[in-house]
Amino acid sequence: MLLINEQQIQQQYHMKDAIRDVTEVLRAKEQGQINSPHRTVFDFPERQASSLYMPSADMVNKISGVKIVTIFPENPAHGKPTTQGVILLSDGNNGEHVAMMTASYLTRLRTGALSGIATDLLARKESRVLTVIGTGGMAFEQVLGILAVRTIEKIILVNRTPEKAERFGESLLAFGIEIPYTVETIVSSAVQQADIICCATRSNEPVFNGEDLKPGTHINGVGSYLPSMREMDQTTILRADKIVADDIAGVKDEAGELIQSVESGAWSFDQLHAELGQLIVGGAAARESESEITFFKCVGAAYFDLAVGKGVYSKVKASGAGMTVEL
Repeated sequence: MLLINEQQIQQQYHMKDAIRDVTEVLRAKEQGQINSPHRTVFDFPERQASSLYMPSADMVNKISGVKIVTIFPENPAHGKPTTQGVILLSDGNNGEHVAMMTASYLTRLRTGALSGIATDLLARKESRVLTVIGTGGMAFEQVLGILAVRTIEKIILVNRTPEKAERFGESLLAFGIEIPYTVETIVSSAVQQADIICCATRSNEPVFNGEDLKPGTHINGVGSYLPSMREMDQTTILRADKIVADDIAGVKDEAGELIQSVESGAWSFDQLHAELGQLIVGGAAARESESEITFFKCVGAAYFDLAVGKGVYSKVKASGAGMTVEL
């Protein structure tokens, strides 16, 4: 078995790789080539934490995987990361376990890739202003995903703690992203200026007012993944001309803002425009006008992790990196 750590992944596997591999798995899913049972979630209410078990298999390329990821929001206060995970890959021909790798960075990267793919299909080509609401662990790769598909000229950062947003901006500069950024404490102003909005929070309450959205705005919502969570308000749901899901089954079970809109009677899952893969294969329309408000809701699915896990395994194995162990 090949063991691959986060440093080795970051050295060899980047956003352009993830966008390519996630696009391919979305297409394969539409063609019926992916088996992906719904994930199992164990909650630890006393810690406001969760442990997720996510299996999937590529039935054509004969490889399966399972990601185990834990999300413990109190961890940073104790010097540990909020999100920790591993991906185990197995050969679908003989059952051999071929690789295990850390999954925290890959989870962030594949989520950023999904937002990048959705943005490429749904955001206006002339989008220049990106507003990021929530500058925690998932946000950095969200920015990378958007920059891979759009020419952004200004980044607006919003966080409950402005100092954290400022540190996030400094991390962008340190990474080599020299796009001007500002830290905005008035959320309505940040939303009104935005062409693209990325929300990556664990909020149980809407993080902005949908009335502040200007026509033509595209929104990526990736932070909330439980029925109790809610980044978007009902106004945003009702104003959106197209709502696209990363995985419809997952969204129906886990997207709190949509579930709560259904329960209120204001909206129905029948109004969901499409799954992202349908846009890729041409089964549903992407953006059709400059004035449409579009919303991409992402809760994650195991086959996205399988896609990037396969990609990492292929690159690292070819390079001779990683550590081979006998179990």
